[in-house]
Amino acid sequence: MKAVITVIGKDMVGILARVSATCAESNANVIEVTQSVLQDYFAMIMIVEVNKMNCELDELKKRLADNVPDMIIHVMHEDIFNSMHRI
Repeated sequence: MKAVITVIGKDMVGILARVSATCAESNANVIEVTQSVLQDYFAMIMIVEVNKMNCELDELKKRLADNVPDMIIHVMHEDIFNSMHRI
């Protein structure tokens, strides 16, 4: 099973490091990541494996919000993400 993590906000040093460290602490394996900086704004989409996580997705989102303040963070199971984006 996979989840999609999105992170958006003002660019600052260490965002990717803090998000990936939080995923590692939660035993969520980062499979793929794409990021961009548009002027002063940071945007990232990350796909993570959640089969062996040591917490629920809601707890992962809380941990991410605590470790990366001032960013908009969404964590969504891939099934929900796919259902929302079907034509």
